[in-house]
Amino acid sequence: MSDSSLPPLIPRSVLFGNPDRMAPTLSPDGRRLGYVAPDEGVLNIWVGPADGSEPAMPVTKDRDRGIRDYLFCHDDRHLVYLQDTAGDEDWRLYALDLDTGEGRLLTPATKVHAQIIAHNRWHPTTMLIALNADNPQLHDLYRLDLRTGTLALDTRNPGFISWLVDSDLTARGGFTMQADGSVVLMRRKADVEDPDDEWEPLLEIPADDATTTDAVGFNRAGDTLYLLTSMDANATRLVRMRFADGTREVVTEDPQYDIADVWRHPETREPQAVVLDEARTRIVALDPAIEEDVQRLRALGDAEIGIGREERSDTRWLVSLAPSDGPVRYYVYDRSTGDTTYLFAHKDALDEYELAPMEPFSFPARDGLTVSGYLTFPRGVERRDLPAVVNVHGGPWVRDRWGYNPEAQWLANRGYVSVQVNYRGSTGYGKAFLKAGDKQWGRAMHDDLIDAVTYVVAQGWVDKATVGIIGGSYGGYAALAGAAFTPHVFRCAIDLVGPSNLLTLLASIPDYWAPMRAMLYQRVGNLETERDMLWERSPLSQVDAIRIPVLVAQGANDPRVKQAEAEQIVAALVEKGLPHEYLLFEDEGHGLAKPENREVYYQAAERFLAEHLGGRTS
Repeated sequence: MSDSSLPPLIPRSVLFGNPDRMAPTLSPDGRRLGYVAPDEGVLNIWVGPADGSEPAMPVTKDRDRGIRDYLFCHDDRHLVYLQDTAGDEDWRLYALDLDTGEGRLLTPATKVHAQIIAHNRWHPTTMLIALNADNPQLHDLYRLDLRTGTLALDTRNPGFISWLVDSDLTARGGFTMQADGSVVLMRRKADVEDPDDEWEPLLEIPADDATTTDAVGFNRAGDTLYLLTSMDANATRLVRMRFADGTREVVTEDPQYDIADVWRHPETREPQAVVLDEARTRIVALDPAIEEDVQRLRALGDAEIGIGREERSDTRWLVSLAPSDGPVRYYVYDRSTGDTTYLFAHKDALDEYELAPMEPFSFPARDGLTVSGYLTFPRGVERRDLPAVVNVHGGPWVRDRWGYNPEAQWLANRGYVSVQVNYRGSTGYGKAFLKAGDKQWGRAMHDDLIDAVTYVVAQGWVDKATVGIIGGSYGGYAALAGAAFTPHVFRCAIDLVGPSNLLTLLASIPDYWAPMRAMLYQRVGNLETERDMLWERSPLSQVDAIRIPVLVAQGANDPRVKQAEAEQIVAALVEKGLPHEYLLFEDEGHGLAKPENREVYYQAAERFLAEHLGGRTS
């Protein structure tokens, strides 16, 4: 493969540096436009007039890890955001007065994890948040007064892994996980005489449906709860449930694909459209009132569509269009006129380079199960005997999606075929596909990756002698598994924050994950009764079999996959004298938030891949 046949190298800073702008949002009153953008090289919140009469200005002054998410409040004066310290995921809640510029830390306690639960137009000065201040495993519900910043306990957590709150900011129930992995939807009793007997079961959700069942929310009247659930079906469908008696009826469904999202009317909170998790997401309008809006948005281009309906009048939507071979572009869509106004792209510099389109593909796994994913080929070269990198998504109970992916573009631009596999256990394809991954870490889930390699090699696209594997979190585990269990398939492996020992992984989960332990035992393995199996599935147990070079990268403050996971495998590699590299980021957690750290990691990964697979490097 000649470098001259490939497009110019895209700088890593363009692919992995901070975006120019992202996460635009209209304030509820429609007067302000906010977004996240760098200020002195660090991501901060910027706010300006929505009409563009004055330029936006940064309203936060973070100089460390940056701020990525925020919420305009319905009092039309405040915005709030969450921030942790060095990646520890102990999220603290901050509020900013947009009129005075005054900022306040609302949850100052250390080792406490804050969650925003509910805030809406009907209670503009109040917000419900959850804190695990009294019990690190359970989040109690607190009522926040935005005017004063004061917090008051609203409801003690009786064992819920998540809360159900209606539009009047009243706790109506929650989900509890049972020892067998099943989940019970609990409801607050209408008449409570004994405060210790305040909740009653309303719906029992079998273990096989627990991961694929969640609440969408109540309607405005508060008498109906909408659920996404796979109960009595394979794929997750939208169900309407009467909260008084638990009776249910199906609103819409697909036999194969899960519903990934629901668009709801901002006033009635009734569903208006669903988004299906196909190879490309598909929007299905349920309400004729927005059918024309959906058609207009589809006409904007061949891209995945996202919408924000924060403006209270619901006249102007914030729309994102995400193609696979270009930057994400943001627009304001005026429903009253049908006009669309372009705002900006998330990275302007991407327009200066040739990006590669992402292509869906599928193949039969060795047991006959159809497995899907995405391929991104290098541009400018024949699709013949190319080097490839299997890029494994984390989770693992999530999925890769079509759209702009910086790692896919990086790999293709450097001369590799980017192979992304939605292996069994990934979401979106129904509960049977999800369940096929139960207790299959390092086995059938990994076999799907190997079968994907076999498939792309059989098509003649990929040279089987030059295939690498890379991933983060579960994907990092898969990379280590590739090195330990199937070193004959891969030339090299790169692990970012991946577990090496399933025994220590499950023994050290964050406190606030403890109520979900039964789900982890069902999906991964039982720490008490299946220790031998878990050890066999741990790459650390097969370190003697590793004979390919491994690059390990870890965040020192990772609360999910602790530093010990990296230290164990690196120590074993050192003891065995096996080729490896190790990057430890002292100021990171479960992933790399700082652009300077991403540059260090991707520079090392790029050089590592070029050395062992022969691709390009800058």
